[in-house]
Amino acid sequence: MTVRVVFADDNFLVREGVSALLAEAPGVELVEAVEDPQALHRAVAVHKPDAVLTDIRMPPTFTTEGIDAAKRIRAEFPGTGVVVLSQYVEAEYAFDLLADGVEGLGYLLKERVSELDELVRALNEVARGGSALDPKVVEGLLTRKSEQTSSALSSLTERELEVLREIATGRSNAATAKALFMSERAVEKHVGSVFQKLGLVNEGEVNRRVKAVLAFLEATGGR
Repeated sequence: MTVRVVFADDNFLVREGVSALLAEAPGVELVEAVEDPQALHRAVAVHKPDAVLTDIRMPPTFTTEGIDAAKRIRAEFPGTGVVVLSQYVEAEYAFDLLADGVEGLGYLLKERVSELDELVRALNEVARGGSALDPKVVEGLLTRKSEQTSSALSSLTERELEVLREIATGRSNAATAKALFMSERAVEKHVGSVFQKLGLVNEGEVNRRVKAVLAFLEATGGR
C-alpha cells in the first residue's frame, strides 16, 4: 500500500530536506509540500491524501498552528491521518492534540524524521486510523508518575508501566515483547491488566492503547 502524503513546514531548508527524504521512502508518495496552514488546508482539500505530516509551529504566531490544522483536517477530512512534528516534548500540546480523540493522529519529535522506518510507520498508522506517539513523548509523560501520587496510573506495577510505555507509542504486542525481552503471552496479560486498571476494557481496539496515556495526561492536567 502506498501512503499519499502532504507535508507542511515554513522553513524552506527543512521542507526541501524532508521532501527529499519522503521521496525516497518506500511505500510513500509525497503529493505536495507547503509552507503554511492555509496552503496545507488547500492541499488536503485538493489531493485528499492518506496522511499529513506537519510542523507544530507555523505562521502567523508560531505556536500551535500545526495542532489547530490537525484538528481541522481530522474534522473535515476524516479519511486523512495527521502526524504533528515538534522540536521538544511538550505534554500540554500532546494533550491538546489527542484530548478529543486519538484516531488518525500522531505526535513525533523532529529528530525522529531521520529515522525513516519510524516515520513511515507513523504515517501508515495514522493513515489506517490508528495513533502514533513518539517514545520520548511517552517517556516524558510517564516519568512524572512518581510526582503524581493521585495519578490514574498509581495502581500500575513497574512492569505494567514498562509495557504501557511501549504500547502507547504504537508498538504491537509482538514488538513490545521483543523490546522488553518478554513472551508475547506475558505482554498480552500485562496489557489486559493495564486496560482493566485504567477502566479501558470496553474501548475499541484502536483507541485503548493511546487512551492509556491520555489517562495519565488527564490525571495531571497535561502539566
